[in-house]
Amino acid sequence: MSLNTNAWNRLRYTLYLPIYDFIADRIFRKYRQRSVQLLEAKPNNAILILGAGTGLDLPYLQGYTNLTAIDITPGMVSKLKQRADELQIPVNAQVMNGQQLAFPNASFDAVILHLILAVIPDPVACIKEVERVLKPGGTVMVFDKFLADGQKPSILRRLLNQVASTLFSDINRSIGNIVRHTSLSIELNEPAALKGTFRIVRLRK
Repeated sequence: MSLNTNAWNRLRYTLYLPIYDFIADRIFRKYRQRSVQLLEAKPNNAILILGAGTGLDLPYLQGYTNLTAIDITPGMVSKLKQRADELQIPVNAQVMNGQQLAFPNASFDAVILHLILAVIPDPVACIKEVERVLKPGGTVMVFDKFLADGQKPSILRRLLNQVASTLFSDINRSIGNIVRHTSLSIELNEPAALKGTFRIVRLRK
């Protein structure tokens, strides 16, 4: 059985912290940049970065003045604050559970979900919270690994996922199956890293 819980994620990402930037930035930086470009937000829009990690998205958000970033791991948030200071970007950074957001309804114009929906224990709870805090007409940008909609994982893939979801992230989640629990619509779904194993998806409320 997978150990994918908030407590385990907090622990393992604390342990990964010394090498996290090297891996997550080196491989995915151009896709983060592409996703932020597709967000098409205005500089003063209220933007939430959920599962923000160490703030690797911040270099592509320079010029934005109303940023909020959350992560469940305190060490990640501390490093994010340091990066924001170095870049001179104003960010309201908080330690918070992405499945239970402490924000009022319709608080944000846009939400960024980079490499979180395949990691967080309950992606449906997360996307429902995103829908709740998003303003009508608001945008969500997702960058993550997903199965093609309608594709069922093989027995081998299900077995491998027991290890992958514990140490890294779930490899068997479908963006369509997650989003169908909301009224969010998929506007764009384009291939990204590893020949489309990773996708960039834009959702609209």
